[in-house]
Amino acid sequence: QVQLVESGGGLVQAGGSLRLSCAASGSINSINAMGWYRQAPGKQREMVALITNGGNINYADSVKGRFTIFRDNAKNTVYLQMNSLKPEDTADYFCNAYEVGWSGKIDYWGKGTLVTVSS
Repeated sequence: QVQLVESGGGLVQAGGSLRLSCAASGSINSINAMGWYRQAPGKQREMVALITNGGNINYADSVKGRFTIFRDNAKNTVYLQMNSLKPEDTADYFCNAYEVGWSGKIDYWGKGTLVTVSS
């Protein structure tokens, strides 16, 4: 089992910045990748950014050039630096970690942190 705890959400004006943090604990050696998803009211949850153990990174097209995902392995923490925020970035942001084992892919989720961008 892996436990994920997010922090760093809040209210920010358009054009501003926020940094989200996700601290992992538990069976962290089993994790293959960590990342961030978001879900806006009335919309489906979407991937924002992922980083694998090998260092491969993927971003949603909507955040490329504005958001940066990085990790601190010593702290078992993944961060999402969000710059040039737009009102459409408003959503609940969820930390995700997954492992792939003999039983298939297992996803772990944090409880989420709310990001609100005012215009």
